Amino acid sequence: MISVVVPVYNEKDNVKLLYEKIKDVMVKNGYEHEIIFVDDGSNDGTFDVLKEIAKKDKDFKVISFRRNFGQTAAMAAGFDFAKGDIIVSMDGDLQNDPEDIPKLIAKLNEGYDVVSGWRKKRQDEPKRVFLSKVANKLISKITHVELHDYGCSLKAYRADVAKNLHMYGEMHRFIPALANIYGASIAEIEVNHHPRKYGKSKYNLSRTFRVIVDLLLVYFMQKFMTRPIHFFGIWGFFMALAGFLIDGYLAVEKIFFGVSIGGRPLLLLGILLILTGINLIGIGIISEILTRIYYESQNKKIYNIKTIING
Repeated sequence: MISVVVPVYNEKDNVKLLYEKIKDVMVKNGYEHEIIFVDDGSNDGTFDVLKEIAKKDKDFKVISFRRNFGQTAAMAAGFDFAKGDIIVSMDGDLQNDPEDIPKLIAKLNEGYDVVSGWRKKRQDEPKRVFLSKVANKLISKITHVELHDYGCSLKAYRADVAKNLHMYGEMHRFIPALANIYGASIAEIEVNHHPRKYGKSKYNLSRTFRVIVDLLLVYFMQKFMTRPIHFFGIWGFFMALAGFLIDGYLAVEKIFFGVSIGGRPLLLLGILLILTGINLIGIGIISEILTRIYYESQNKKIYNIKTIING
């Protein structure tokens, strides 16, 4: 069974045509399916259009938020309520092409857990395309998950992977990296991309800065999610050691050579490094305790099993 999840926000003029295109692909390919539109607090009448569609199609489901929570929350809600073995996500602005869904599913059936779309011929303004290319290269380098297009919402997932991503904030753009933390195998294929016809893009430059901050979080989760003391503790140890060496050197000068050290900036630097190092080690210990609470309180495991034979 295929679940198609579409987050929408103020896409009144797009949703009916997009639904028809998705439905046509599902029927034409003989997929058992459900189509889930998640209305992220639209205020332009989008929800009214979705209600009318739902009256005519029992396989069409609508989730409506009380207010605008963002694309990540909308996608997470769609994943939570999806019943399919395979979940396909896509944007609600008609720029993604539903005709690409069978290609994604075929690639997924080759043995992958996530298949991500690559808008090779992207139909957006040049500035946005350029910034996206820079961001994709940076994300690929830092996460070690090499993709051309992290921002493409058109993706296919095995349900067990999608439902275990636990996305917060604006992490939808980092889904392949999050899936990699989970242990998923990831592929990328070229998909179509169309110019926007109706409505306005939700993109703005401030997203660039949010991407950088979120990228730091993803990097930390990839490397140190189950061992934060290795990050904070190592930095803390070397800072404290450097501080002790500096202040030890100054103490020798004072005790044995009578050099005045009271007004020297080096003394303050040494004290600062010692205090910072102690604080980082303390943060590492607290983070270790919180990590154990996070896993043990939910009976979560620090591993993910793909297959058990004769288990």
